[in-house]
Amino acid sequence: MKYSYVFPIHIGSLIHQYRNLIRMSYLNEVKKHGQKANPFFCLMGIEPVSFGDGKARLSMVIRDDMKNGEGWLQGGMYTALGDEAIALAIYTLLSDKETIATVSCTTHFIRGAREGTIIADGTVVRKGRTMIYAEATLTDADEENLLARCTASFIIRSGTIRG
Repeated sequence: MKYSYVFPIHIGSLIHQYRNLIRMSYLNEVKKHGQKANPFFCLMGIEPVSFGDGKARLSMVIRDDMKNGEGWLQGGMYTALGDEAIALAIYTLLSDKETIATVSCTTHFIRGAREGTIIADGTVVRKGRTMIYAEATLTDADEENLLARCTASFIIRSGTIRG
């Protein structure tokens, strides 16, 4: 005799619920664990300073391994930090069933940095039904010099996990 078991709940439904739980808990995890909630934050030494109401502030100390051959902070670091500040700002406005994916991100480099702490302030400019437009400014924490400005657009996805 052959036995079979029928799952009372469709496995796809469980996966969908699990993925929504992960997304919903991201902001709570950042509140509770700070940097440790995001592996990229740990890798880059990014610290969440504040976030809420479509805004987020992150900080990052410049390390030698982040510099280019000329001794300046490598440009991709500005973009990565700005993108993370923007994404965290956006997550503060999403519903439980929404997630995002970056469509485009442009960074305008204004001034170089060799040392110190950089602050990234992400702000949502406009949240529509399917698209979000946001920007970030990156400044030198010591002198508050504008270092770079990022502008980005994100698509809003419903019922899926970020990624």
